[in-house]
Amino acid sequence: MVRRQDGVDPRQALGFRGEEAAAAWYEASGYEVLERNWRTRDGELDLIVGRGRLVVFCEVKTRSSNAFGTPAEAVDRQKRQRVRMLAARWLEGRPRPTGEVRFDVAAVMPRPGGEPVVEIIEGAF
Repeated sequence: MVRRQDGVDPRQALGFRGEEAAAAWYEASGYEVLERNWRTRDGELDLIVGRGRLVVFCEVKTRSSNAFGTPAEAVDRQKRQRVRMLAARWLEGRPRPTGEVRFDVAAVMPRPGGEPVVEIIEGAF
């Protein structure tokens, strides 16, 4: 793992900023953030948001460039399966039933000297 002198892993910092930007997008769009970085030993759900009876599980991918593909391209079949499995586990632990479930991808790219560009792909999988 690469660390700067201040002990911060630049990739983790980039990912954190991406998750913050995606959460802000959802909140500005009328969603409530229900969970961030919900973890089990089998994996992590980046962002869980809700609006009414809708629950959205969002996989956030942040990249510093498109040199190795777009952020959304990083959400492959295996990742989608894992997110679905973890979402089912999260839903099992809820006290009340959910109306609708959706799986989104947040593709985040930093903008030099400004706010990151956030593209939310609703119903991505």
